[in-house]
Amino acid sequence: MTVVDKKQPTDRLQDNLSQVQRLIERQRLVEELVHRQDMPRHDLVETLVHKQNLTELQQKLAQLHPADIAYILESLPLEDRMLVWDLVRAEHDGDILLEVSDAVRESLIESMDKDELVAAVGELDADELADLAPDLPRQVVYEVMGSLDEEEREQLQSALSYEEGQVGALMDFELVKIRADVTCEVVLRYLRRFDELPDHTDKIFVVDEGEHLKGVLSIRKLLVSDPEALVGAVMATDVVTFHPEEDAEEAALAFERYDLITAPVVDTQGKLIGRLTVDEMVDVIREESESDVLNLAGLKEEEDLFAPVINSVRNRWAWLAVNLGTAFVASRVIGAFEGSIEKIVALAALMPIVAGIGGNSGNQTITMIVRALAMGQLQRGQAVRLWRKELGVSIINGIVWGSALGVLAWALYSSMALGLVMMAAMTLNLMLAATMGVFIPLTMERFGRDPAVGSSVMITACTDSGGFFIFLGLATLFLL
Repeated sequence: MTVVDKKQPTDRLQDNLSQVQRLIERQRLVEELVHRQDMPRHDLVETLVHKQNLTELQQKLAQLHPADIAYILESLPLEDRMLVWDLVRAEHDGDILLEVSDAVRESLIESMDKDELVAAVGELDADELADLAPDLPRQVVYEVMGSLDEEEREQLQSALSYEEGQVGALMDFELVKIRADVTCEVVLRYLRRFDELPDHTDKIFVVDEGEHLKGVLSIRKLLVSDPEALVGAVMATDVVTFHPEEDAEEAALAFERYDLITAPVVDTQGKLIGRLTVDEMVDVIREESESDVLNLAGLKEEEDLFAPVINSVRNRWAWLAVNLGTAFVASRVIGAFEGSIEKIVALAALMPIVAGIGGNSGNQTITMIVRALAMGQLQRGQAVRLWRKELGVSIINGIVWGSALGVLAWALYSSMALGLVMMAAMTLNLMLAATMGVFIPLTMERFGRDPAVGSSVMITACTDSGGFFIFLGLATLFLL
């Protein structure tokens, strides 16, 4: 009887990580106990125990997929990470380096000598080598290129000629091409000559004598077509194509929009030069999503969870400095109203509420705008219309929740005037948050900056300073 593993992939991943961590911990515990024992041939016994523990850990790692090992390496402190990395099978090194995050990859590459790196990446395809090349020492890249045949070398140089984030840097060169004037039976015989088809092969590309793309023949269509039918009669000519200079993020959105698995990449003359595959596009979408989250928080790049302190400091200090400056401005706003706060102590207790709600509302607006810009759904001409809509939302929320807080302030401090000031300040600060939430990312995008970078920090600064000024200013004007 076959037992089916009903665990979700995430559960299995966590189980594998926990098992590896337990094996590492047990190894250290056992070796520490043996080290303390006074026995004959102590060194020999200690060496045998060490090898036995490492063998068990190595056997566990041998059962895992390279992507799972990459996840485990990212989740381990540096010392444990190096221990596991040394036990991984050498033939998996290249695949794992492709899977781990940039920050962790850097630590792994630093631990390897030149020969190990050459052996690790030497078996990778040209497009995979292009992904790793920016992180590898130049000498390693040159040596690997020297070992490639002429076609692979040209493919690698072609991929490296494009900037990171362009379609050309991600395209795959392994594909199946046929002519339009052959029959489906001939195509089927041709496919049987392959040991295996390239990964994610859902269609065959139809080209002419000059390698110009004429259409595509899907595998599903091929299997149900008349064997005597010509490819030109059954192929699809309405094909989504990409140019190597196009933005990879835009291509990923097109993959999602049209439910693509593969798509051809053509040059300006329409010649087929490669293809994009869904696995690369999924990586682009994930990396862009992670980048937006980090940028909204003011982080410059993805950070190794167990990176040295100085590396984390360098990654975080810039926007913390900006935040410190804006916090100082907010403190000066409060300082300008010290007299009012001394006379009405309740203001000190209530003003953080106004600022906090404004910051939360502004972050909601900014998140929506940044996502719309990333998806290409928002054009500059729509900014005013969107601002009016967000302003309407903020007015309604301000009146509803401002009234609730106003009633609460009235009940706590027996002052209707204070309640009215609270409601008015809440509404005005939410309107400020809506305005800044729309125009901060749009302004950054207009000047060629990533609209996600630091937007959260900037909106919080605006709503804090603005909220304090509005609330304390209204209180000074109407209560004193």
